[in-house]
Amino acid sequence: MNINEIKGKLKELKGDFKKKWGELTDDDWKVVGGNKDKLKGILQEKYGRSKEQAQREVDEFSKEDQERKVS
Repeated sequence: MNINEIKGKLKELKGDFKKKWGELTDDDWKVVGGNKDKLKGILQEKYGRSKEQAQREVDEFSKEDQERKVS
């Protein structure tokens, strides 16, 4: 995979995140920085999710992402 393909995949993934959690700002994403626990905390804060709901959403998104990689 070359650098352009990697950039394209990252852009696609970022778009998927923004589609799912549109209320999160670029600053929120900087705070998350790839850390699932931070993402769960921000989902709780911004969307009023319970800890369990946030965990489920992040797990489902991760599973969907893995399925996209396989396809």
